[in-house]
Amino acid sequence: MEVIMDLRTLKGKGINQMAKSAGIDYGGGITNIDTKTGIRYGVISQNEVLQAWTARSEPYYGLPDDIECPKCKTTTSAENWGDDVECTQCGNIFEAELDDDDYAEPISFFLDDDEYKAECGEDGDIFITASPYYTVCEFCSPCAPGAGYIKNTRKDGVKAYCFGHDWFDDGKAPYPVYSVQIGKRVKP
Repeated sequence: MEVIMDLRTLKGKGINQMAKSAGIDYGGGITNIDTKTGIRYGVISQNEVLQAWTARSEPYYGLPDDIECPKCKTTTSAENWGDDVECTQCGNIFEAELDDDDYAEPISFFLDDDEYKAECGEDGDIFITASPYYTVCEFCSPCAPGAGYIKNTRKDGVKAYCFGHDWFDDGKAPYPVYSVQIGKRVKP
């Protein structure tokens, strides 16, 4: 059972009453949720899975905006880094390359493989947007409206994507892990 409370419901209720729910869905049921499955995006600190995250994630430098032709210095654009670009001014064909001075630091780190889709920005929280696993937890704070904070588990919480047991150093997740496909708990 999914427990959703909004601000109208909380009016006049104390903190103890709030503790009996999964929290407030600041996303109104439409943000940070997989609309195909109804499972919320999961949020976890990168520090909880740092070694696995470092090994599996890749840097994201953003999309190329104004790329300068090395021959005539006209700016043009590309869809992706590494694409061949034809200059609109002189016809020169060149590769859209990262400029080391401008892009020394990635904007974020991401994972997009056969099992997971996740991204982590500079705040250090990983947003898991697709996974073969979920857990049942509390809503995240207003900072991640509609998502679930997967370390704060509760039986009457919301389903949120999570990492499997193999992401943790001791081989056991600090929350119950369920299979999205069959809906049953997965043991470590």
